[in-house]
Amino acid sequence: MTQPDSISMILLTFGGLFLIGLVADLLGRHTPLPRVTLLIFTGFLIGPSVLNWLPDFTQDWFPVLTDIALAMIGFMLGQNLTKTKLKTMGRPILGISIGVMIMTASLMFVGLILLGAPIELALILAGIAPATAPAPVVDVVKESRASGHFTDTLLGIVAVDDAWGLLLFSFLLVAASILAGNHGAIHTLESGLWEISGAVLLGLFLGFPMAYITSHLYPGKASQAEVLGLVLLCAGLAEWLEVSYIVSAMTMGTVVANFTRHHRHRPFEELETLEWPMLILFFLLAGATLQLDALYQVGFIGLGYIAFRILGRISGSYLGALWAGQKSGEYRWMGLAMLPHAGIPIGMALLAIQSFPELKNTILAVILGSTIVFELLGPPLTRLLLIRSGDAKPHQKGHKHQTEFSD
Repeated sequence: MTQPDSISMILLTFGGLFLIGLVADLLGRHTPLPRVTLLIFTGFLIGPSVLNWLPDFTQDWFPVLTDIALAMIGFMLGQNLTKTKLKTMGRPILGISIGVMIMTASLMFVGLILLGAPIELALILAGIAPATAPAPVVDVVKESRASGHFTDTLLGIVAVDDAWGLLLFSFLLVAASILAGNHGAIHTLESGLWEISGAVLLGLFLGFPMAYITSHLYPGKASQAEVLGLVLLCAGLAEWLEVSYIVSAMTMGTVVANFTRHHRHRPFEELETLEWPMLILFFLLAGATLQLDALYQVGFIGLGYIAFRILGRISGSYLGALWAGQKSGEYRWMGLAMLPHAGIPIGMALLAIQSFPELKNTILAVILGSTIVFELLGPPLTRLLLIRSGDAKPHQKGHKHQTEFSD
């Protein structure tokens, strides 16, 4: 039974965290830094690496909050994959997402080999590098009130990015296992394929009933209980089935967005009212998990990982936009809007360590160290690109800034 002082500590902690979120939101309107960066940095300051103000129970709650927050994000991303949007933006989404994935992985592999990294380590890090953390990107879009072709394309790319990334990581991890002579390479590949295909099947299984309920049970309406219940059910089943909860939730959201007959935007609006308080806790506790020691330990491999990932993002989006026929300069820089790197990459790193325990210290140091850089640097660049594209307004001034990158 929980003691009274423990209950008061829980209430005080979460009350304080929500108020910190309010302050970050206000500061984000009057500074160049997005509220995501402010929340992550604040979480880092109050976390174990610096001030160590957070009670121990928050470490136990973080995995649950992560699943809930990312399932919500996945569901919300699904609304960007409607038939109408894919007809007009399908080629840019496909071209830029695949371009960024291939170039990031290729440059990472070649660059790390040139730096003297073992081939197994280079393959593993090349598989992790393309992954994007969707939550910071989505929140910066919402905070910036961005809308337009550039924004829709960016969100569409982020929506499919995890599926591409998980497939690539599975294949490269298998390749590394074969080269190292590890047993169970086929099992690793089967697990990766199941994580994607199972997630899609789960999203379809829950998405069609949800679209029917929204269309018939409450015509033109969607209750918060209905939406939240199905999103949490999706996350729980995904965890139980060991499939990607982001991909499953995204698939469910895509089905709802395409097959709900009346007011298909209503389910997403209902969830959006609950999303921000959950994301406050998620970003703060994500910041608290960042370890400053990891940044000190990255060495040349870690610095190379950061540099090659940035170069892969830039070159991949440039080539992808060129293939898709996007002549506007900002599309060729879109890779810089996809720098945030947490959550899924850390999960990939932990999975790789199971097959390569001898590389544990190096992999964790590189991924955790680079996460600090990308989580703090990524959101401001995402906001800058949204402003430069003309889709968003800067908060500090009331006029629209539409300067574009030169071709």
